[in-house]
This record gives sequence, structure tokens and C-alpha cells, in this order.
Amino acid sequence: MFRLARSTRGFCTLRRPVQGPTSNYAINPIFLRSMHTKDGDRPVIKSPDEVKSYPATIKVYTRTGDKGTSSLFTGERRSKDDSVFEALGTTDELSSMLGLAIAHMESNSDTQQLVERLEIIQCLLQDVGSNVATPLNSKSQSKIKRTRFDPESRHCTRLEQWIDEMSEGLPVHRSFILPSGGLSASTLHVSRTICRRAERSLVPLKDDIDKETMMFVNRLSDFLFVAARWTAMKQGVTEKIYVHQKGRVTEFDK
Repeated sequence: MFRLARSTRGFCTLRRPVQGPTSNYAINPIFLRSMHTKDGDRPVIKSPDEVKSYPATIKVYTRTGDKGTSSLFTGERRSKDDSVFEALGTTDELSSMLGLAIAHMESNSDTQQLVERLEIIQCLLQDVGSNVATPLNSKSQSKIKRTRFDPESRHCTRLEQWIDEMSEGLPVHRSFILPSGGLSASTLHVSRTICRRAERSLVPLKDDIDKETMMFVNRLSDFLFVAARWTAMKQGVTEKIYVHQKGRVTEFDK
């Protein structure tokens, strides 16, 4: 199986073999936008410069998981209800929701910078999956080295920089902010909650994955909260705040 890499907007190119499990989780939905089917089973990938060759034998189905098991990148087979696949499925769900958020924002020029950042994050979530699918206690040290995630914490640092940048100028609320702010912002709030679930799904695996993986997913939920607020501000939509059912102000308002 091969990983598809985004070259210029709306096109894909063939880059390198996927670092991760051989299940459907290995292909990021963002890269499938420009794939077209020819004669029913052969994906054709077009780039601005040329049409790249693509293996004609690749199929979506493998039949290897029909009995309720799937394989890790190491080749080890486990039940599909294993914690590893729970984490992989949740990060895949997160990437899919980010794709929906991107679809809501693509036509708005004010949020194009955020769209580009979300696409980068989708790619990084693929690398998170590769790390999760290669337990550190595996015998294959070459695969562990190949799927190492962010050993210098650059991605986490970049998220923090983006958070600080987008936080400037945001309206200050002393009450809790409810998930709101329009369709794009609300979709990012849903992404944030999925990201929190993804983080929880990684906790049982903390001894089998790189610590930077946990750090990145934890910081990502913070980024998505700020991104949702930033999007609401850019699109001119007022956020809703918490009001106690008896009309009392919150502790933050006292």
C-alpha cells in the first residue's frame, strides 16, 4: 500500500509506502479527494504536471479481517476490539471530522490559513496512527525507528505557536463558552471532543507509544478549541456562553 501526498491544492502524488497498519486506517481521507476510478477498480491520480503511475492491483478490500482480527504494522494480528484499533479508529474519526470542518471553510478566504493547518494536522494524525500501530515492545526495531513520532517535539511546539497566534484578539469571556459560533466553528468543537476521546484511547497504550504522541494529541484539543473560537470571530458569529438555569452568574463572572 502507498501513502498519497498532497502536492498542490486539489491534486495528489505518490510518495512512499505507508508507515502503518495495512487496514483502511492507513489512507487519509484528505488524499482521496482527487482519486478517480477507471474501469471500476483502478485509481488514477492526476497531478498538475503529469499523471503518476499507480499499482493496478490495489483494492480496498482484503478479506483478511473477516474473522474479526486485523494486523499491526509489525504483522502481529489482534482482535479488532483491541485497544490499538480503538485508538486507530478514533484518530481516523478525528481526521474525518477535520475533513468536514475543512469542507465548511474552504470557500471562506478569511479561514484559508486555518484550512492549511488542519490539512497538516490530518497528515500528522496518520503518523500518530503509524506510531500506535507499532508497539515499542515489538521485536522489529527497524519498524519502531521508522514510525517514531516527533522525537524533538517540533509538532507540539508548532501547535503551541499556532494557539498563541490565534488567541490574540479573541473576545474575552468570563463565563464558560458553549460549543457554538456557526457551522465551521461548531464542527471544530465536535473535532475537539473527538480529540479528547482519542487522547483517552491512548492512555491504555501509553507504555507502547512514544510520549510525544500523547503530548501532541493533548495539545491538539487545545488548538481545536482556540481554532473554533478564532473561526467564529473571523466569520463574525457571536459565541454563546453558559447561563445558569436559575439565572445565577458563574463563579467566573463574580
